[in-house]
Amino acid sequence: MPRATVIGSGPNGLAAAVSLARAGYSVHVREAAGGIGGGVRSEELTLPGFVHDVCSSVHPVAYASPFFCAFGLDRFDWIIPEAAYAHPLDDGRAAVAWHDIERTAEELGPDGRAWLALLRPLSRHIDGVTDFTGSPLLRFPRHPVTAARFGLRVLEQGTPLAARTFRTPEAQGLIAGVMAHANTALPSLSGAGAGVMLAAHAHAGGWVYPRGGAQHLADVLAADLRAHGGTIETGAHVTDLAALDWGDPDAGDLLMLNTSPRLLLTLPNVPERYARAIRAYRYGAAAAKVDFALDGPVPWANPEVALAPTVHVGGPRTEVWASENAVARGGVSRTPYALTVQASVLDPTRAPEGKHTLWSYIHVPADSDLDATEIITRRIERFAPGFRDRILASHAVTARERVHINPAEIGGDILGGAFTLWQAVKRPVVSPAPWRTPMRGVYLASAATPPGPGVNGMAGWFAARTALADAGEPAELADLFG
Repeated sequence: MPRATVIGSGPNGLAAAVSLARAGYSVHVREAAGGIGGGVRSEELTLPGFVHDVCSSVHPVAYASPFFCAFGLDRFDWIIPEAAYAHPLDDGRAAVAWHDIERTAEELGPDGRAWLALLRPLSRHIDGVTDFTGSPLLRFPRHPVTAARFGLRVLEQGTPLAARTFRTPEAQGLIAGVMAHANTALPSLSGAGAGVMLAAHAHAGGWVYPRGGAQHLADVLAADLRAHGGTIETGAHVTDLAALDWGDPDAGDLLMLNTSPRLLLTLPNVPERYARAIRAYRYGAAAAKVDFALDGPVPWANPEVALAPTVHVGGPRTEVWASENAVARGGVSRTPYALTVQASVLDPTRAPEGKHTLWSYIHVPADSDLDATEIITRRIERFAPGFRDRILASHAVTARERVHINPAEIGGDILGGAFTLWQAVKRPVVSPAPWRTPMRGVYLASAATPPGPGVNGMAGWFAARTALADAGEPAELADLFG
């Protein structure tokens, strides 16, 4: 039986592992941390009984992912919020992107038609959006009309034309908040691509998240791996692939890396051209995150914000753009955009009765040592007077410290590499199969390969599928999970 060693137990690593195990490989996963999950771990970071997601929490792309759909969405306990995300403004105003796009448009008033024109065709054809954004760009899309429509909307929102699409602060805030997920200068094509995609998902499957914590995703995948003979070893930090006994590629053994591509450079036989490409692969700005244990719900000035697990604390569009552009220039805005998740508003398992959890991060330059606790507290307090008084405990992680939580987060970059238009094509190399490396039996299966960041398992599946095809054992998702 051929062997497969997978380095890293994030969603992509586990997706590759379960795919290969079901294809007949003897799979062993090595994870640096003390527990599995990578970007989908949950821990009691503040006080006993308060469950915090260490990295990501809300997973709209997972719910639409071909990998997770084939694996079985019903194997997970999903929460589908009625309010996908909210964007508070001053004077008690706020905008909400409801799962129901018609309700969203109605509440946006004069911008309702423009919102529907931007997102209704895409949300109705979310499979086409998922195919286009969840696959390498060097291919002809399966849904060319939807892909073309998506591209036109990205061109519109990623240029100065974006300032003319919406007239109200509410609609402007809603679209700016999702664009800022890309952690890049705004407006930009890469930011618009992320924003339009995420907003379309809000009105399609929704901004779902698993009950009990993001760890639930990793635990279900790991259980399937073990059921098919796979094993997982934690506390096994691999820093030198040359010293790793991962098998014999001549016998069909595989090495899958759910890591930064830089780890490849520790192999002795890396061709110089490929090594130069890996060295040239850029990492972007970072995140400084704070988790809070609260003695009650956040006292948002607008009560509708309390209904949304995800809140973009950014103020008007001008502040969101200024915040992201300050980071792109190497600084931090005095009024930064804070991506905030209050998972406990719909999931009481996250905290003791009557209590709540909340995490928030701001974008900062790579390797920043900024503790964001106070700046985030002030930011939320602006739209939720009294928030400070609800804090029982907090836990901060600086950008510089993030690499110790996840070695793939170089400089604190949580996206697996700078999210630019060029690096959407060159991720980390320009190739129709960038998961394959020049070293026999060695494959990349991380967010540094297409389709990039997001909890969808697709990079892991693409890497596994490429490896199976190279071994003369081509497989489709339906073959393994049908």
